[in-house]
Amino acid sequence: MTDTQEYRFVIDAYSPETLPMSRLAEYMADLARLLGRAERVHFLRLEPGSTVLVQSVEPEAVPEVRKRIRAAARDDAPADITDAFKALNRHLANDNAIGSLHEVGDGEVIRFPGRELPLPLTFGAFNQPGVLDGVLIRIGGRDDTVPVHLRDGETIHVCNATRNLAKRLAVHYDGSTLRVHGDGRWERDADGCWQMKRFNITEFSVLDDAPLGDIVGRLRDVDGSDWKDIEDPTAELQLMRGIDRAH
Repeated sequence: MTDTQEYRFVIDAYSPETLPMSRLAEYMADLARLLGRAERVHFLRLEPGSTVLVQSVEPEAVPEVRKRIRAAARDDAPADITDAFKALNRHLANDNAIGSLHEVGDGEVIRFPGRELPLPLTFGAFNQPGVLDGVLIRIGGRDDTVPVHLRDGETIHVCNATRNLAKRLAVHYDGSTLRVHGDGRWERDADGCWQMKRFNITEFSVLDDAPLGDIVGRLRDVDGSDWKDIEDPTAELQLMRGIDRAH
């Protein structure tokens, strides 16, 4: 394979002259996520008529990009592909538009229904007790209610705490993982995902981040502990937590 492959993303609601630059940037970012191989996919031009975003894919990346595009139509597509597909559809629906992705030389490969999507069921915000885990990465504020930021992997939970509770939390800044209890306000968005709108911390505990082997060693050192007689403590702990090792 020696030639690049071009893909055309067609939006029927705009012309290049009327498409806002900020919206163009959003379409381009989500289209790049859908195609993947960002370092091998390049934006070429906007074509007139409707709005047509033209991309070229370097030869060595064509098989992988083509595989991702075919996967987008399946129910079992990887999460990153599904998320990009939904984001593009959401932009199109908000713009009262329909979109399509064409492989030059092979016609339409994905259709984006956009405005034709049925309106999703949504739920208004409601309050419910909850539990969040995370490492304290930011805390502070001058009001009686203090913002508290917890990092859980790539997710940042933005919570609130009273000043007295915030003082107790502050000593664990950038330390062990915390488990916070409190009252949250939740809302389901148009994609069916639950979004936390607010979380007021009422109490917390510090989780033990020690490796499993260290924890088992501590248990075995306790006088009278039965853990000394357990041949596979890891399996026993998983059993206690309801984890089936066969899965």
